[in-house]
Amino acid sequence: MPELSTLLIFAAASFAIAILPGPAVLYIVARSVNQGRLAGIVSMLGIEFGNFFHIAAAAFGLSALLMSSAIAFSIIKYLGAAYLIYLGIRTLLTREEIQPDRAALPERYRAVKSASLKRIFFQGVVVNILNPKVALFYFAFLPQFVDRSQGSAVSQILILGCLFVTITTFSDGLYALIAGSIGQWLRGNLRFLRAQRYFSGSVYLGLGLTTALAGSSKD
Repeated sequence: MPELSTLLIFAAASFAIAILPGPAVLYIVARSVNQGRLAGIVSMLGIEFGNFFHIAAAAFGLSALLMSSAIAFSIIKYLGAAYLIYLGIRTLLTREEIQPDRAALPERYRAVKSASLKRIFFQGVVVNILNPKVALFYFAFLPQFVDRSQGSAVSQILILGCLFVTITTFSDGLYALIAGSIGQWLRGNLRFLRAQRYFSGSVYLGLGLTTALAGSSKD
């Protein structure tokens, strides 16, 4: 179990990292603007669930294997990039009937048309798991706060990882709520109704291309 002072320092560092909008935040914001607060929150939960996979990988050494193998890194990287690009193209090609009156209804009455909540959650999980940069982040960040004199390194990494996910859940959730509220306000605008899928699709494509063009762990 890490010392209290270590946990406090780790929490402060984690908060500083969490509030900076990275690829995960941009993905959540795109979901929220396009499909509302509920879709954004569900997408965020999928992202955070995927984080637990990376935490376990860092704790049990799988990230070390990924970091040491350029081939494994590239395979995961390009799979993640391809999935994001697929989501972007699918969003851009999806045409929905514009119904201005529907925008005036409370959000709970506006069904998510382009993807069910289960699918949105699953997509968030897949997007996160197929991002090798996230795996390397946990591998590099969490061990910095491990003190072997305080017990098992595996248990400490798991504890620190869960604390990090707790912090990012609140910060990413806040992004989802704010972006969803802005999207709800803009839905009264016909131009926004026509353009929202282009915004979301462009974000997904941008994230996919960024992932594909990013350097490998050997760079």
